[in-house]
Amino acid sequence: MEQFRNIGVIGREGNGVAETLRRLIDFLQRRELNVVLDEAVSELLPDHALRVSTRRMIGEVCDLIIVVGGDGSLLGAARTLARHNAPVLGVNRGRLGFLTDISPDEIETQVGAVLDGHYRLEKRFLLDVEVIRDGQPVGKGDALNDVVLNSGTSGHMMEFELYVDGEFVYRQRSDGLIIATPTGSTAYSLSAGGPIMHPRLDAIVIVPMFPHTLSSRPIVIDGKSEIKMVVGKNNVVQPPVTCDGQLRITTQPGDVIYVRKKPHKMRLVHPLDHSFYASCRDKLGWGGQIGKEDDDV
Repeated sequence: MEQFRNIGVIGREGNGVAETLRRLIDFLQRRELNVVLDEAVSELLPDHALRVSTRRMIGEVCDLIIVVGGDGSLLGAARTLARHNAPVLGVNRGRLGFLTDISPDEIETQVGAVLDGHYRLEKRFLLDVEVIRDGQPVGKGDALNDVVLNSGTSGHMMEFELYVDGEFVYRQRSDGLIIATPTGSTAYSLSAGGPIMHPRLDAIVIVPMFPHTLSSRPIVIDGKSEIKMVVGKNNVVQPPVTCDGQLRITTQPGDVIYVRKKPHKMRLVHPLDHSFYASCRDKLGWGGQIGKEDDDV
């Protein structure tokens, strides 16, 4: 297992984040590790005397990145850090925490175990999106969870065409379309009725949002597929494309949107006792305790 000596710390302002950051940094310093803070963390801890780096550079100088916050914080970090090879570990200060799976109370034990070489390493792929208008690129982005094309307004549907690997799939009138990775299958896609996919699958799920038909269902396709969406020319709206709900690109009728797998993957670190199914049971409330009357059936 890799030996981690230079530790980057990423976080953003939120409930209890500063307190957790101080606890984490104090622990890392007691272990005599080199700690590098990203600029946002530096602003949260004005009394520190540590090295500060931009988020883009922190992936080059550190061999482990620890993100303190919710899944949204890790999503933002992942899009920047994927091009580097530094693995990412999450300490959860958010709600669900599918990606940031270490609680603040477990920093000394769980982070310590990771630093001692006791961890699992997963590779999660991301999506690249490109918007083309009149043959010219007008916007680009990337996403760890999902790329979403939506009407952008309440009460208005939009029309678009969907192609996979150059083959026409359907023309649809709906609120939009969610294109999600296995990582994103437990996020917005799940709320729209999409399937839960194991993180190790090399697959992409396409989930329609409130389609104006009873027969439209989610489709799971090969992860290496190229997805093309053509915004209908008769639309009265300018539908936005969002990446992980954070990056927004406004499209116009007639625009073409391409979504492909990103060549770089994010390396996600988990403690040895991490289980995807246990996370689903915990975060999604699966399998509550069975009562005695059920045991007798």
